Amino acid sequence: MKMRDISVSVYFARAVLKNAVAQGLDPISLLRKTRISPRLLLEDNARISVERFADLQVNTMLAMGDEALGYVSRPMPIGCWSMMCHAVIGCETLGQAIARYCRFYQLFEFGVHPHLVIEGDEARLRVVQVDTEARTDPYMVELVLFNGHRFSSWLAQEHLPLQRVELAYPPAAQIPEYRAMFLGNPVEFEQENSQLVFSSALLDRRVVQTEQSLRHFLRHPVLLMLTDSYQHSSWTTRVRERVHQNLADMPELNDVAAMLEVHPQTLRRRLSAEGTTFKEIKSQVRRDTALHFLGKQGLSIEEIAHRAGFSESSAFIRAFKGWTGVTPYTYRKGL
Repeated sequence: MKMRDISVSVYFARAVLKNAVAQGLDPISLLRKTRISPRLLLEDNARISVERFADLQVNTMLAMGDEALGYVSRPMPIGCWSMMCHAVIGCETLGQAIARYCRFYQLFEFGVHPHLVIEGDEARLRVVQVDTEARTDPYMVELVLFNGHRFSSWLAQEHLPLQRVELAYPPAAQIPEYRAMFLGNPVEFEQENSQLVFSSALLDRRVVQTEQSLRHFLRHPVLLMLTDSYQHSSWTTRVRERVHQNLADMPELNDVAAMLEVHPQTLRRRLSAEGTTFKEIKSQVRRDTALHFLGKQGLSIEEIAHRAGFSESSAFIRAFKGWTGVTPYTYRKGL
């Protein structure tokens, strides 16, 4: 299952482009090639559809000739990720796969290495600074941890639950953006190490992907890792799916609780434990659906408002301006 109509903060687009100018590239042309309005990057609250963001990341990597987007001490040649995947796909268990993922990137002198640390019933995928002369940018750390988590989840066909994500620096974006990046798992800042902390029992999970499924995955791995959804999803994901399926007749908390066969109060508690509320999810689904359809040609603002679960265009326009800082008309004109 895919979740293509989700969006990401403009923070991540800025991070992707941060080192482009130093490579002699024009960020404006990269944005326009990906059909992202350059003026969006000036709005701190702006959001970008996940498909456009994935294309921006891939186009920027290709233009720079660097899968690390200029964030490490030397370029990471295009093809490293693909070769890592081929090196890992034959593993039987997740523990073997994560160890091989780490070993692959430890072969290169990029300044940072992923390490698998196992201590009793806890395992950690840790980002270790190898080049002590240079400071690693937070976005590179996030890229290593995000890729490690989402790729491992793809290998096991299950969103792997994390006990927590520890980052050794303060947040640069809104905290909910980090929770979304790591699928609703707890994120703690200014810790001693930057790492994913999870149960070592997960290392025994079987790798269910094959060489054949890897070929499909490698057509657009960035997009697939951002959008794949599996059976063992968080409560946030399950609620989001039910809301999305019923946008034309917007359900309330009690309706969704009935669909999921839990008591409304239980559902409220479970969402709270994942750091969100039903109201927030409903707003996010409407916002992301609107952003998705605004990128499509031939749909009027009235039709998009309806598809995003609004009975009146005026209410949709007010909500959209609150989400992005601009009206839907201005947003679309910039695409």
